[in-house]
Amino acid sequence: MLTPEYGAHIVTTAIRSSALVAGARRLVPLPGPFAMRHGGVLRSAQIACETWGRLATDGGNVLLLFTGLSPSAHAAASPTDPTPGWWEEMVGPGKPLDTHHFYVVCVNSLGSCFGSTGPASINPDTGKPYALTFPTLTVEDIAAAARDALSVLGVRHVRVAMGASLGGMSALAYALMFPGEVEVLVSISSATHSEPFAIAIRSLQRELIRADRAWKGGNYQSADGPREGMRLARKLGMISYRSAREWMERFGRERAGDSATQPFAAEFEVESYLESRARTFVGGFDANSYLYLSRAMDLFDVAEHGGTVEKAFSRLQLKKVQVVGVETDILFPLHQQQALTDALRHAGVETRYVPLPSKQGHDSFLVDMDRFRPTIGDFLATL
Repeated sequence: MLTPEYGAHIVTTAIRSSALVAGARRLVPLPGPFAMRHGGVLRSAQIACETWGRLATDGGNVLLLFTGLSPSAHAAASPTDPTPGWWEEMVGPGKPLDTHHFYVVCVNSLGSCFGSTGPASINPDTGKPYALTFPTLTVEDIAAAARDALSVLGVRHVRVAMGASLGGMSALAYALMFPGEVEVLVSISSATHSEPFAIAIRSLQRELIRADRAWKGGNYQSADGPREGMRLARKLGMISYRSAREWMERFGRERAGDSATQPFAAEFEVESYLESRARTFVGGFDANSYLYLSRAMDLFDVAEHGGTVEKAFSRLQLKKVQVVGVETDILFPLHQQQALTDALRHAGVETRYVPLPSKQGHDSFLVDMDRFRPTIGDFLATL
């Protein structure tokens, strides 16, 4: 019979060797119980990740990519999974996240539902899904779990930590919590904290989900979850992710073709678009995971790491940072990007600030590739 230590060594060795293969996809078991920031312990947890490129002999080319709220770790196609990823135009040979130079590791956030341990996972103590017994999730937990997963993969140092939205918060938390372990930070459409408007939007999304009778206090069967609540929450999310300028240019007052089928049916194309996007999302993401990750964004506050943002940033040991914002982003507006930049510069960190005139709002980093490819690629090419 293998001892726990020996068994863990076997798993770790296998993961480390296979992680060197381009396109490797892994469920990485975290070493030992995982203590959560606001209390509670996950006795057995794992993080899903995908990798592209090859780890340098000295381990100095790791680019850690955190996701936003809803994506999986599948950022780009690979031999393991040839389907297009959520950042397909950004990750790969000759692309901005150039896998000829970087060993890209994308992690699915702790608390999510695409392989990483979250509310939909089975609690080993009960044999049932955690549901609302899952401990309070914070951005710091996401960062710490990613670090533990990298440790299992044999990675001790991160050349670049980056992400957008929730991913930007996670990357910043990683740099704050583990000073000296990250050299470069790329923060996209993120901030040191969420402002009241963004909190209000996400709060209403969570309320819509919880108000659905099918939510059942969080104890729903996965196939019978709060579909109506998720549908409405996604619509509200889409409205906040894009901009009024885009809606006007894209849809104007164009009428929907089936507006006469029933009373109060969608009469305008923008309504039909929102319905289509919402129905695509429903069923593909766990409702409780959505609640936990959404609240984690609201809870994050850099000032908690020292009393003020300035004191928190005094701990940073970053060599260089790029902060990217979008003019039409209403969730993390440009003044927050400027404030983040100013605080980093005040802390003595060389920081490049790039405000982009994209019209697609918060989602611009996913769709406005003509602006984001050169913005990210040119910066990373200087490293």
